Amino acid sequence: MVCVTNPVQMSLQRPRVSSIFSLPVRGSTGYGLFKTRAFQFEAKDSSLVLPPLVGSAKHAVPLRIVHSEKAFGLRMFGLGQKLRHRSFQVVDALAADAGDSEIKITEGSVIPSKSFGEKFPALVTGFFFFMWYFLNVIFNILNKKVYNYFPYPYFVSVVHLLVGVGYCLVSWALGLPKRAPINKELLLLLTPVAFCHALGHVMSNVSFAAVAVSFTHTIKALEPFFNAAASQFVLGHQIPLSLWLSLTPVVIGVSMASLTELSFNWTGFISAMISNIAFTYRSIYSKKAMTGMDSTNVYAYISVIALFFCIPPAILIEGPQLMEFGFRNAIAKVGLFKFLSDLFWIGMFYHLYNQLATNTLERVAPLTHAVGNVLKRVFVIGFSIVVFGNKISTQTGIGTAIAIAGVAMYSLIKANMEEQKGKAAAALAS
Repeated sequence: MVCVTNPVQMSLQRPRVSSIFSLPVRGSTGYGLFKTRAFQFEAKDSSLVLPPLVGSAKHAVPLRIVHSEKAFGLRMFGLGQKLRHRSFQVVDALAADAGDSEIKITEGSVIPSKSFGEKFPALVTGFFFFMWYFLNVIFNILNKKVYNYFPYPYFVSVVHLLVGVGYCLVSWALGLPKRAPINKELLLLLTPVAFCHALGHVMSNVSFAAVAVSFTHTIKALEPFFNAAASQFVLGHQIPLSLWLSLTPVVIGVSMASLTELSFNWTGFISAMISNIAFTYRSIYSKKAMTGMDSTNVYAYISVIALFFCIPPAILIEGPQLMEFGFRNAIAKVGLFKFLSDLFWIGMFYHLYNQLATNTLERVAPLTHAVGNVLKRVFVIGFSIVVFGNKISTQTGIGTAIAIAGVAMYSLIKANMEEQKGKAAAALAS
């Protein structure tokens, strides 16, 4: 007998009669939404077994009502007695979830109807994607505006993580989510991931501060190339030729865009490339640090550890300038309230879009994941060009389009390969 996916418990008070249960007891009931049916009380486990609902062959599910000493449930007073409890309801829709199922129903409870997310999963997933893109675009635009009057990417990187860590601490205090325990072993596993996350994050911000947002995202389109190279030459995984060929337009497109990018400088270019390498190694170490912890807690712990890595360079590299004139100049330009609110909101948007991206991608298949990532980059590049009025040459535009198309091909091919592996593994397991 298999357990149903959403078990509900029906409590049953054991009667104070001993001899009666030495033999099976048979009777019938037609209460509530139960259709008239025979039942049998089994003495060996004090459970009530109900055959399938009459007239519902498609949804036929034997019900097993489990005994509970504590609950005030149904009472059986003797042979031939009827069930006298009417405070529970069972609907045929429950039977659609499984074939041979065990259903547990608590006394006085009604089986809940499906939630909005269960009724309209595509709509909910679409909303998640929308919010992920929206928060990402808002973060990139607001982040760049802050750099226009406060060009200190190391300090801003600390603010991003500091606000995120504060958000995590408040969430843990409220139990949303409940904080997962961490020990020395998990800390050692997550530290390399956090270091790579900190390095990639800081270098991305250095690039954002130095060049146009659209150019930084074009350079970061090379991240799949670095992932493939690390998988083959570091991890020893054999990368198919089709994947390497799909990366060719990415390299060509980024090269074309870089040669004629009007905001090009080596600081922005090199820092974006270092960010690609750092995030590639973050992926490698993340696979080695599979802890079984939920993604929300993992990202929270990584943010806390990464914050400690980001603070020293911010103090050493930008500290003296900030104390001498950095803060003063920013406050003089926009005012203290706007300066502090801008720093707070870029940190909040940074954390929320990363957390929401993780939660969104957990809801979808690898193919949808791949398409979503590509479209996100297109959205960010397009909106940044419109908002900041960045002038780009024709060659830069063509190069960016070629690079994005290459990323799309690579992502689709890789996602299809992952799905095939999953199907093959499932077939072997069955």
